[in-house]
Amino acid sequence: MERTRIAVAGASGLIGSALVRSLTADGHEVVRLVRHAPRSEAEVRWDPERGRVDAAGLAGCSAVVNLAGAGVGDHRWTDAYKRRIHDSRVHGTAALAKAVASLDERPRVFVNGSAMGYYGETGERVVDESAPAGRGFLPELCVEWEAAAEPARAAGVRTAFTRTGLVVARGGGAWGRLFPLFLAGLGGRMGDGRQYWSYIALHDEVAAIRHLLDRDDLSGPFNLTAPDPLTNREITAAMGRVLRRPTVFAVPAPVLRRVLGEMARDVLGSARVVPKRLLESGFTFAFPGIEDALRAA
Repeated sequence: MERTRIAVAGASGLIGSALVRSLTADGHEVVRLVRHAPRSEAEVRWDPERGRVDAAGLAGCSAVVNLAGAGVGDHRWTDAYKRRIHDSRVHGTAALAKAVASLDERPRVFVNGSAMGYYGETGERVVDESAPAGRGFLPELCVEWEAAAEPARAAGVRTAFTRTGLVVARGGGAWGRLFPLFLAGLGGRMGDGRQYWSYIALHDEVAAIRHLLDRDDLSGPFNLTAPDPLTNREITAAMGRVLRRPTVFAVPAPVLRRVLGEMARDVLGSARVVPKRLLESGFTFAFPGIEDALRAA
């Protein structure tokens, strides 16, 4: 990809900050969308919950990447927090898509976040991008989230969605909480451990997003997950091997439900999601196995 100007929403998050580092290291000019008054030309003001964005600040950008959204696992899912999760994604995406569509010279690509939660509970069934949406809060959110990008697509901007799995990284996300527990010897399976967890190394997540930015022939949904999902029990064992710690402290399902509330359904649920379209496009994973991903983290 030639050096260019790229706007990133969610630039301070786990994935966004890693993406920004990767882009700037290769000489790209990154414009960050921020909630405060811009402090330089490298910042653009927006308010995702209220659906506002300074469209003029996106002028000259060849690509817009939207990774913004309130953390799904940051708080218990009260009605108020579910509304925040929803609005930060759906309203923010709609605002960006409309801003992109309004420009005289539009970006050539809009990469918008999504999640493997689109598919809901899959059990042992392997699902790729052709599978329908599941049922429940997260699947319904993902459907609405992706639909909110329609103004950009309708305006002729190539639009791709990243249905991301559990990102293996020490700095945040699910593994940001798991690593300290396992390092302390307090790790173990969750529930019966039979549920599938579809994961991806942070390095591969960023590389996949850049792959979607670079390839003018790629649009629509892409599962950003490693090729071979594993069960929670298998991942727990791998954590023990890599970190050289015991993994005997299993967390019973009733305890998770009591502590996490509605969110426990997704922790205990099974998502056996594979990156069919990504692989078909020629993408190569640097850390496809769980032990590779854990060591990289």
